[in-house]
Amino acid sequence: MNTFKKEERLCSKKSLDLLFKNGSSFLLYPFRATFLFVPDVHSQPVQVVINVAKRRYKHAVDRNLVKRRTREVYRLYKAAELYALLPNKNQLLLLGLQYVGKEIYPYVFFEKKLVLLLKKLIAQIKAHETN
Repeated sequence: MNTFKKEERLCSKKSLDLLFKNGSSFLLYPFRATFLFVPDVHSQPVQVVINVAKRRYKHAVDRNLVKRRTREVYRLYKAAELYALLPNKNQLLLLGLQYVGKEIYPYVFFEKKLVLLLKKLIAQIKAHETN
C-alpha cells in the first residue's frame, strides 16, 4: 500500500478545475489543502495533486525538492492517516496540496506537518458530513 501510482495522481484538467472552483480548503502552514468529494467509483479512494508556486521558488530544483518530500510523506502515511478513516468508500476524494511556505524545511518538518494536515482533513470531512 506504500506506493504512489498514476491512478492516485490528479491529472484531469476537468477535475482540477472542479476541485479549485468548488472545493473546501484550509491552511496548516506550510500547506494549503483543498478537497472535494465527487460521486465516482475509482480504483483508489483519493486522487492528489501537489503544487509549489513558481513565483515563490524560481528554480525548478527547489520546487522539485519540495514536491519530492511532500510526495514521500504522503506515500508513507496515506494508508494509516487517510484511507482507513475516510467515511464514504463509494466516493472519490480530490485533494490538492499547495506548498505556501517561505523556505524549504527539512524532511522531518514536512513529515510532522503533513501528518497533522491529514488528521485535520479527516476532521474537516467529518464536520462537513454532519452539516
